[in-house]
Amino acid sequence: MHFFWKPYKSDVTNFIEQMRAGRPALEEEQRAGRALLWDRPLDRQALAEWRASRVAQKPYVYYEAEAR
Repeated sequence: MHFFWKPYKSDVTNFIEQMRAGRPALEEEQRAGRALLWDRPLDRQALAEWRASRVAQKPYVYYEAEAR
């Protein structure tokens, strides 16, 4: 057992820590970017209509193409 053991930090961890220290508003910018594309309210009625309008796919979709 080593008495002077130093915990290991990967290069990626060091890079992320340096990036966060250099740009303190980074997390806020990331959350704002996520809100643009992903964090949107769902239209439950439109989603239910879309699910109801789906047509079930037949099993072995490519079977008919091979038989011809």
